[in-house]
This record gives sequence, structure tokens and C-alpha cells, in this order.
Amino acid sequence: MTKNRKLMLVSLTACLSASSLVACSSGGTSSSSTTSPTSASSSAVPTAAAVKPELKALQIWQKDDYNTYPVATYLEKATGYKVQYDMLPQDKPQDKLNILIASGEPYDVVTTAGTTDFKALYSDYAKKGALVDLGPLIDKYGPNIKAVIDPEALEAAKVDGKLYAIPTKSTRTVNTDLYIRQDWLDKVGLKMPTTLDELVTVLKAFKEKDPGGNGDANIPLTVGGDSSFIANIVGAFGMPNFWNDVNGKLTPRVLDPAFKDYATFLADLFKQGLIDKEFAANKAATTKEKFTSGKAGILMMNWSDVPTIADALTKNIPTAKATFIPAMKGKDGKAGLSASKGFDRISFIPKASKHPEDAIKWMNAKLEKETFRTMAIGEENKHYTLKDGAYTPIQPIFTDERNQANNFLTGTDDTNYPIYWQARVRKDMRLYDGWNLLNGLAPDSTRVTDLLGYAPYMPDFSKNFLNLNTQSNDYTTKLIFGAESLTGLDAFIAKFKSSGGDASYKEVNDWYATVKK
Repeated sequence: MTKNRKLMLVSLTACLSASSLVACSSGGTSSSSTTSPTSASSSAVPTAAAVKPELKALQIWQKDDYNTYPVATYLEKATGYKVQYDMLPQDKPQDKLNILIASGEPYDVVTTAGTTDFKALYSDYAKKGALVDLGPLIDKYGPNIKAVIDPEALEAAKVDGKLYAIPTKSTRTVNTDLYIRQDWLDKVGLKMPTTLDELVTVLKAFKEKDPGGNGDANIPLTVGGDSSFIANIVGAFGMPNFWNDVNGKLTPRVLDPAFKDYATFLADLFKQGLIDKEFAANKAATTKEKFTSGKAGILMMNWSDVPTIADALTKNIPTAKATFIPAMKGKDGKAGLSASKGFDRISFIPKASKHPEDAIKWMNAKLEKETFRTMAIGEENKHYTLKDGAYTPIQPIFTDERNQANNFLTGTDDTNYPIYWQARVRKDMRLYDGWNLLNGLAPDSTRVTDLLGYAPYMPDFSKNFLNLNTQSNDYTTKLIFGAESLTGLDAFIAKFKSSGGDASYKEVNDWYATVKK
């Protein structure tokens, strides 16, 4: 294996593509934990089997050194494993990861983001034989992994029927909605809109009655040019996610029969001056400035922006009040706010690992109930308080010692972590209130989960997703401000399909047919 390693490093430049990962991996699978005691009389002295090896972990980038972060110290004591942590770079981490995997760097655990690009790399590594099949190891050494990680998530992480990574689920939350000036509503004498018709009435009142005192500069609704599919409004047309179930088939928005009605509705709002006339050129920062300066009455935003927006708005207009709009119904009663689903992290063991069995034992030990909770949010009455089932952080020690604890996760206690996680949001109660309000406004009846969240890596879909998304957004934006007409929709759809839309549609629905109930 040493000779192989030397040859592999010499040919590193030929090993940087995913297709060469098998030839470039070390194939090491030994574990020092399997060494047997030499004699029964050695019980007074630690045997080779009793000594836990030092593990080597590669993590996503964070601003602080993992090795000196308090969570690392705690985990060493709790699990008995000393770990040397390295980080991927903040810039182009995928390129660095390819180099490290191809060169056979002996990491025992690699944790990456769970985004589409990293899922693609993970799947490629698995297919090319560069990763350890975790199934047998988990069966033998991972009872906690099997007990507390969502089986659906484990199934979704499989490649060709085998599990090569332990997923860390993202929290299933509604993230984006329309944020409205409640004080403007009060001034024009209207209630919170619950339907699209009521929204139009509100927008017209904001324009005509000018509750912000802006005159011609008054903007009823501001959005950015990269946000032509407006949260809540698009849900009222039955299209809250990029792909939605239409008669049993997952269908991208521009191929949805409701797309024409949606584009027509927004184009009409634009003609009436109810949408920011500069929306096609707006960046996210521009829309936020217009809202916080008092020029706009409604903004599309993420709940995590609540403290920043609230501070800026209060500074400019001390009497201002704002809140999220509940999911509004369309003419056929449809309503929906998109809820995220998927992986926040994925953790895998390269074939070059010297200690795959101990790596699984370590990840399993981190999922002991007390160990996991302490890792994630610290110690009660030191890092947090617990009252009536609510975990509230104690500052500043929570931020100092647990703010980056999520980067140490290699799988989660999926029953309890969503509750523990709220301590992280309660670092700023306005942040928690925004999250709690938005998700309280989205009960299961209007919370629409992204059906592709647990989809496996699909080559055509992954390759074409960004381009198709950009095409859809750009075309819809042009429809809204009149640069394109719906008479050209058929031509656009033909282009969309030939640009990967057809291949993606087939691939997605071949998978969807195997999982839909």
C-alpha cells in the first residue's frame, strides 16, 4: 500500500477527476481497534485493542480552529477519541476535496455541506469505489446511528443501494415569505390579506393612499430581479417549489399549467404600478434598503433577516411595525409556503482511512443522548436554561462555546435536535420570534415540503438545474415587466426542454415513481 501511495502521489495531476478516483484511492481499510491482546496476563497494561487511535477528520470551513474549539475538547473526553481536525478552504472547497480524495490522504471522516454540488461529488466518489460502504460497519458498531437518525434520510443518502455517508438533516422549516408593514395596513384601514384578491386590494391602497408619505416614490411591493417567483403568491397558484406534483408527476414551474395564470397575475400588478418598477434590476440589498427606509410596504425575505431588518426599520421609522403574511389562497383555494427538506451535512469515510471501524464508533458515540445534547447546545445552567421544554441560551458563553457546534455534527438525534436547535435561534429573541411566527403561520396544511429534498444524486438533473432555474427566472421576469409576451411561451418551453428540461424531467420522475405514496 506504501508503494501504491507513492505512485499515486506522483500521478496526482492525473487523479483530479472523479473518474480516476478508484485508481487514485489507497484502498486502506484496516483499523487498529481490531488488534488482539497478546496475552491474558497483560490486563494490567493497556493492550493495543484498548488504545483508541487518533482520528483524522476533514471538515467544512469555519472561522475558528476546530482543534481548539470547546466542542472538540468536550468530544475527546466524552468519546475517548482524540481527533485531528482539518478544514476545507472557504474558496473552491470542491477542488480541494477532489485533490485530497484523489491523493489518498488518510482522513477517517470527511464532512461536507449537503448541497447539490457536494452530493454530486459524494455520489461520484461512491460510484468510483473511493468510499467505504458503511452498512456493515453501522450494523456492527453503530446502534445509535440506526436508532436516532431518520431512516428516510439514511435511505436517501444511499448510492446504488449502499450507504456510503451519514446524513445530517436540515431542519424542515419555512424560510421565506412576504413581510408587510402592519402600521401601513392600520393606516389604510385594512386587515391582513388572506387571499390574492385581498392582497391586490392592499397593494392598491398602499399605492393610492400612500401611508408611507412617499408620493411618487411609494412602492407597494418590492422584490429583486432574481426573485420572479414570489413566495406566498406563487404558492397560491400551487407552485411553492421549483418542482411540484402535477397529476402525479414532478413538474418544473414553467411547465406547470398554472404558470400562465401566475405570470399574467404578476404582469397585471406591474402594469398597475403595484410592484416595484425597478424590480428587474433590484438586488436583495436594494429591496431591503427600500423597505427599511420606508419606501416599500411589502418585502420578500427570509426569517433570519428579521433582526437586521427590524433594527434598520426602527432606526429610520421608530413607530414602524412589520410582520409576515400568512399563506394566502388563490382563486381555487390553493395555498402554500415552501418548506426546506434535505441534508445540511454529509459525512463519509474514504477508502484511504486507516481506522474506518473506529470512525464509525466515534460517530456512533457522538449520538449518545447526553453526549449529543451537550455537543450541540452545551451544559444546562451553564450554556442554556431549560424551562417548560424550551432551551434558552445563556450569553455570552453559548455563543463563545457552542455557536459553531453544528459544524461538529456527523448525524443528528432527529427526534430531539429540532427542539435543541431552537436554542440557537433564541440567541436573539427577535430571530426566534421571526422563525416561530413564520412557521406558526405555516401549519401542515400550507407547509409544502420540497419533494426533491431527499432525492439521490441524479446526473442530468444536477447538471442542468442551475441553468434551467436561471432560464425560468429570467423569462418570468421579462414576462412580468413586458419584455416578453406569453405568445412566445411555446417557443420558450421548447428551448427549456432541449436545454436539459426533458432529460431532467425523465430522470426526476423515474426516481419519483419509486418513492411516491
